[in-house]
Amino acid sequence: MQTAFINSPLGIVSIVGDENGISAISVFSNGSVSETIPIQLQEAASQLKEYFGGNRKEFTFNINPIGTDFQQKVWRELLQIPFGKTMSYLDLSKKLGDVKAIRAVASANGKNPLWIVVPCHRVIGTNGSLTGYAGGLWRKKWLLEHESPSAQQSLF
Repeated sequence: MQTAFINSPLGIVSIVGDENGISAISVFSNGSVSETIPIQLQEAASQLKEYFGGNRKEFTFNINPIGTDFQQKVWRELLQIPFGKTMSYLDLSKKLGDVKAIRAVASANGKNPLWIVVPCHRVIGTNGSLTGYAGGLWRKKWLLEHESPSAQQSLF
């Protein structure tokens, strides 16, 4: 596994992966940016920079997240939420076929290892509120506003 650190408007982004794909992307409040990016991580770093620059709405590099079968199922469903759109935890549970699994779905959402790329930030409360986010609610708010088609308005 290779690791690289890039700068973003939300902190230092850690990218971890190998020739099989990117397995983890996370954000930290501080740290050092990598002087060189390993070849296996260069495309992910480039696409993330494009995203933060407002020039990318979807990611095309290979991903390889590690998780249980249920977590993988939830993460695949998260990938279906379009850029600039949101979905409630309840609606996500319904799409997965079990409205009673809302807590398990929320837990899997919170364990998403691919920050931004698997867009767990697009999942909100049924009443439209921002709810739990491992990176901090201020980051979730920033991401949703960054993806909003109406840059002048604040969603939250």
